[in-house]
Amino acid sequence: MSIISVFSGSYCNGHDVVQKLVDHTGYRLVEDAAVAASAGAISGLSESKIARAFSGRISVFNSFTHEKERAIAYLKLALAQVLSVDGLIISGLVSCLVPKKVSHALRVCLIADLKFRSAVAAQREHVEAKEAVKLIRKDDENAVVWVESVSGGSDPWAPALHDIVIPMDKLSVGEAQELVLRHFGRDVVRPTETSRQAVEDFLLAAKVEVALAKEGHNIQVEADKGAVDLTINKHVLMLSRLEEELKSIAEKVPEVRSITTRVGKNYHQADVYRRFDFALPSKVLLVDDEREFAQTLSERLLMRDMGSAVAYDGESALAMINEDEPEVMILDLKMPGIDGIEVLKRVKQTRPAIEVIILTGHGSEEDCKTCLELGAFAYLQKPVDIELLTATLKKANEQMRQNLAGGKPA
Repeated sequence: MSIISVFSGSYCNGHDVVQKLVDHTGYRLVEDAAVAASAGAISGLSESKIARAFSGRISVFNSFTHEKERAIAYLKLALAQVLSVDGLIISGLVSCLVPKKVSHALRVCLIADLKFRSAVAAQREHVEAKEAVKLIRKDDENAVVWVESVSGGSDPWAPALHDIVIPMDKLSVGEAQELVLRHFGRDVVRPTETSRQAVEDFLLAAKVEVALAKEGHNIQVEADKGAVDLTINKHVLMLSRLEEELKSIAEKVPEVRSITTRVGKNYHQADVYRRFDFALPSKVLLVDDEREFAQTLSERLLMRDMGSAVAYDGESALAMINEDEPEVMILDLKMPGIDGIEVLKRVKQTRPAIEVIILTGHGSEEDCKTCLELGAFAYLQKPVDIELLTATLKKANEQMRQNLAGGKPA
């Protein structure tokens, strides 16, 4: 049996169309949440962390951690593991992960004009038209970033990405269902030996991509009957060494018969290939109102392969903690607005797994005692020796991972 994949704009009655298709065909429905849950089980990460890959917002730490790319790798593997099952309706953003070579998947796109969508949103969410438009634009921004991440395109509704694009402002839910079923019955969508092989190739490529991600690599992977092709899209100084490392990882995956490596179209751009080192802190948040000091320290940490972001006041730091989930903080005490001690209190109350290193030029012995009692990992004075700070960061990162293993909320 064939597969139906449905990618719908928000407030285009996509859920209703999908439900009618499920009721008519009796096919198993596979949605984003279920794939994210499976990916979480495979990776050991929480479902919520995997699901962040669907968001249009990219963490400030992502260039160091590759979190979004790793999440997508696990989503691909989770989806690939179910694609071999016949009778599927795949609905949501994950439908974009189905390779074009899987020709027995009918790719359906449901979209409507803004007037139609805003009217539906206003009625469904009980909001004014202006607020409805905001909701739609936010959803569309997420869709654009997602499609860019998984296919390189910039238009989620581009006909080239789909087999059929249905204007939901012109057709009813029933008419849309009938149109899908009409196309679904055509011979061109029936499974072939080639399209079945494409499913197996997708699964193998996903396994290799996850194996590489586990070792901190973000590499484009394709497979063809056991022959694996690895594409490096960022510049690296010692290309041959990286290629050998990638091959040594990929060849351990069962079913891999041969491996080739190549540089992609982005290899010569002004970007640097950075392997994620799980032993080093790569989500360090520097909080200091002395901008020049904070920027200089961030650059010095980068030279030691430690990824960091900067906040210049307590309010911004607390917002970044909620949105970007740093692992270690370097925190100044004397700042305008919310001071360092208050930031430390709130962090330890809400995210106790985060380790906080106090780094100040104005503290006292009493401040030191207070901070350590509140749960600070260390208390250092400016100017600090960079080697001492580096060693302290590594120890704090180790402790943070122990905290998470012990069940402390991140």
